[in-house]
Amino acid sequence: MQATNKTSSGGMSRMQLLMLGGMLFSMFFGAGNLILPPLLGLQAGADAVPATAGFLIAGIGLPVLGIIAVALVGDIRQLAGRVHPLFASIFIALVYLTIGPFLAIPRTSSTAYEMLKPLIPGGDSFVIVAVFSVAFFAIAFFLALRPGMLSRILGKFSAPALIVLLALVVGSALLGGAGDVPAAQAPYDGNAASEGFLAGYQTMDLLAALCFGIVVAANVRDQGVTEPKKVTAAISVAGIVAGLLMAAVYCGLSFVGVSMASSMPGATNGAEILAASASVHFGPVGSVIVAAIFLLACLNVCTGLISCCSEYFSEVCPRVPLPAWAAIFAVFSCGVSLVGLDSILAFSAPLLGALYPPAIAMMVMGLAHNACDKFSRMWPWVVLSTTVVSVVVALRDAFAADMWLFLDVLPGADMGLGWISVALLAAVAGVVHSSIERKRAA
Repeated sequence: MQATNKTSSGGMSRMQLLMLGGMLFSMFFGAGNLILPPLLGLQAGADAVPATAGFLIAGIGLPVLGIIAVALVGDIRQLAGRVHPLFASIFIALVYLTIGPFLAIPRTSSTAYEMLKPLIPGGDSFVIVAVFSVAFFAIAFFLALRPGMLSRILGKFSAPALIVLLALVVGSALLGGAGDVPAAQAPYDGNAASEGFLAGYQTMDLLAALCFGIVVAANVRDQGVTEPKKVTAAISVAGIVAGLLMAAVYCGLSFVGVSMASSMPGATNGAEILAASASVHFGPVGSVIVAAIFLLACLNVCTGLISCCSEYFSEVCPRVPLPAWAAIFAVFSCGVSLVGLDSILAFSAPLLGALYPPAIAMMVMGLAHNACDKFSRMWPWVVLSTTVVSVVVALRDAFAADMWLFLDVLPGADMGLGWISVALLAAVAGVVHSSIERKRAA
């Protein structure tokens, strides 16, 4: 009987693989995953299918491959360390800051407030926003120092309730139909698939995957699977499970956006789209339930991120104790959240545009690390050149969007993918450099 409950992925039972896939799903499923697909669907309109396909590649495919890549090489330090120790230190710190106080943590407060705002008289008042933000981060700081408390109180019902509510919102939208679907708005009125791919950067899940990979691999080994190939196989199967769950959620949320496109074409973030959809189909009760669930979910995510980032930086800089790091991140994130969700999302595009290309390059090379390690100079050539290109383009996009760069002539530059051709040329240079060094050593 036991043998029939095993899969060929390394000795883990089907139930264990499903549980591991569920764990991966819950690790990635946060505020950003909820608010991005509805906005994509609304803005892409008639081109929602290719836009959503591009989003799925970046929002699901890359994180799953990132988990596998890290599992293959050990952890993010060993992956980035192949480029250079200094690069590893800087890149890892930027990843934690990005999935922490720079973007992800402030976004939890802003998203929660967007869902509550329709229920608050004078909800646009800066004073009310500030009071909410201070209270939100004060609670998150308190719980971050006691992470087990939040898990015990909310973990048993907040995530299941959120899934049930999303099923109701998506199901009601599906039953109601899409109605008249308008033409795509900018930026999806050009190449919808590539814009969807770039929008997938804002989930930040690839960056998170580079940090989470070691945790997932350790979980597999705790189940008694120790052979490297079997560990990778088990993670791959679990990644497919998590990916299918995420794909169902993303596609459903994208359809919600499409269904609301004709009634609120000027919407600027997915939180207000979900709130409006719930209000249309369920009346005032729907808005209250959505607001309550988002508040709990965002608070849970915020607490976990403050705790995670504080632990990392307290290890890097032990002179500053963990509670002090938690306070620093909570106060800083509170200040950032006051600029509003729209501004946070606008700021996130260039920052993630700078970080994602080198992260993708490291992920691809990590998947093929046995071959790439034979030509060790490939690592600095590919990753550093990709970093330079992505940073230059991101700075231009952030501060002088209309300025022409010589990098704009690269193949795929008009789709935000010009760095790929640079990475390919750098790979060739890395092979040549490694071969020359090898001949000299001989």
